[in-house]
Parts: sequence; structure tokens; C-alpha cells
Amino acid sequence: MKIYVYDLPASYNVDWVTASDRCATHLFAAEVAIHRALLSSDVRTLDPEEADFFFVPVYVSCNFSTSNGFPSLSHARSLLSSAVDFLSDHYPFWNRTQGSDHVFVASHDFGACFHAMEDMAIEEGIPEFMKKSIILQTFGVKYKHPCQEVEHVVIPPYIQPESVQKAIEKAPVNGRRDIWAFFRGKMEVNPKNISGRFYSKGVRTAILKKYGGRRRFYLNRHRFAGYRSEIVRSVFCLCPLGWAPWSPRLVESAVLGCVPVVIADGIQLPFSETVRWPEISLTVAEKDVRSLRKILEHVAATNLSVIQRNLHEPVFKRALLYNVPMKEGDATWHILESLWRKLDDRSYRRSRVLSQ
Repeated sequence: MKIYVYDLPASYNVDWVTASDRCATHLFAAEVAIHRALLSSDVRTLDPEEADFFFVPVYVSCNFSTSNGFPSLSHARSLLSSAVDFLSDHYPFWNRTQGSDHVFVASHDFGACFHAMEDMAIEEGIPEFMKKSIILQTFGVKYKHPCQEVEHVVIPPYIQPESVQKAIEKAPVNGRRDIWAFFRGKMEVNPKNISGRFYSKGVRTAILKKYGGRRRFYLNRHRFAGYRSEIVRSVFCLCPLGWAPWSPRLVESAVLGCVPVVIADGIQLPFSETVRWPEISLTVAEKDVRSLRKILEHVAATNLSVIQRNLHEPVFKRALLYNVPMKEGDATWHILESLWRKLDDRSYRRSRVLSQ
């Protein structure tokens, strides 16, 4: 398999990283990591005529929000449309397949709809000019949803491998996990504001009301830069939905050995064809969060040690992290494997060769 990586003007990618260091490190930075990994990958070709796929490096999530700002993707559609116009004007490859062998990254809440709020994302839908392309997106659900009605691959959110290693180095020497159930993040207590009414479908609020102050639950609403040091001390890490079903906690918890407790009905987890999620995580229905303590106690008394042992498999941890350069079995490697499985249906070069 060969992938041609477009050399777009810096205004579509590099300039965004230059303007903000967060662009290459925050949870949406998969778009940057994948681009960088492909540039040094063996699958990259400098000859577009031998390419099976074309990677379009447009960083739409770099400006997703400021450190404390409200999420916004208002610039995304115009930026992508401009990039496609550029490709159409300067290369023949988009026009010959209408982009069906072209790959984009959408590493934000509702993926290919390019909007941060679900109702608006559904209303605006997937941009018409991208409906034949392949979208690498963190958003994935098992039910019918307008924002994934396009060829796509569900990918993990970005977590810096260096930050994972630092957290592991700071873990208790004896390996003891003294926090039983852990969550740190946004939890609304005021039902009158928009977040209190709609954020997390009320799941996080229900957890806080039921278990806030309970001895075995460590729940905190405030930011803490070193919170991964708390994950390595925890047995169960709660991963409730936010605005969207997915969360960086899914990756952070798993790679740091804390059992992810997934609370997001219908979520499709990344690389589910190869990563054995049922063996290394728990799934709790949103309606059952008020029974969370009993559910976790049952697992602790039955198969917790098995789940923890599975979590320590290096193959699983590697699959959820992005590396530059790419490493065999890491997140970018699995993305390429997913594209390989689509090759027979999508490759212009393959169909051209077979017809000769």
C-alpha cells in the first residue's frame, strides 16, 4: 500500500502549530501526529501516480478552542473547502475519483460533521464535497448517526506518549492503587445553565450527586495538570460521555493500567476489530450510574485481576498511542491497517492496474 501526502501551503497546517503549541499536544492533536508519522513512514510515496490513497493534511482542530474557551469549529468547513479547491486546481487526483481515495482527519467531537455541538452538527451534516472520502475520526457510535454516514475509521484521541511515561515513572513504587473509583473533569451542579441541562446528558451530574463525598469515590471538578499521577493510583477510572460519547480518559486510563469504566451508550471504541475492549474495560449503561458502586464492587469481587492483567499487555497499550516516527502496532499503524482493508474498494491505482 502506498500513500501520497499532499504538500499543502503552510496556512492549512504548519502555521497553526506555529501559532499555538497546544495544537500538537492537546486531545485533538491526532491530526498533527498522523501527518508527521506518515511523512517518515515506509508507506509514503513521493510519486502520486503509484498512490493507493492521498492524505490531506488540514489541521481543523488546532483552533478548536483556547485553553478556557468554548469549543468552536466555525472555520473548519471553509478551510477544508479551500483545501479541496486547491487540490482540484493543482492536481488531477481529486477530480478523477471525486475524492474517494482521499483521507482526512476529524479529531474533534462529532467528526465528519465538523461542529462541536451535536444538534448543529446533525443539522449541517457532512460537507457535500467530502461525502466520498475517508474520514479518520474520534467520533464513533454503533447506531445510525448522520455524522458517520461516510466511509470512516474510528481512531483514538491523542495522548502524548511522553506524558504517559512520566506518569508511570511517578507511580507508587509498590504499585499500590489507593484510589478506588476516580474521575476528574467537568461536572455541572446547576441545572439552570445550558451545561447543567444538556452536558453529558446529565450523567456526570448524576454521578456527582450520588457519589460526591463518598469515601471510595474520588471525584473532582477542578483542573489539575498532574492528574495522570492520580490515574496511576486508581483502580477504576470513570469515562462518562461529555458533549460527545468519546473521551481522552479512555486512552489515558487504559495505558496507565486503570480499568476504564465506559459510560456512553452505543459508543464505538477505536480499533474494535483488533483491540479486545470487553477484556480490558467495563461498560455501564447511562441509566445505571446510580448503581455504579454495586457494579464496581461486583467486578472487584469477581474478575478484576483478570482485567488488570489484560490491561498490562504491551500490544494493547501500543495500539492506543501515536508515535513519531511511527512504530509497528501503534495507533497510526492500526490506521494504515484499516486503510489496507479498504484497499480493494477504494484504490484508483489498484483498479487501473487490474484493468490493464
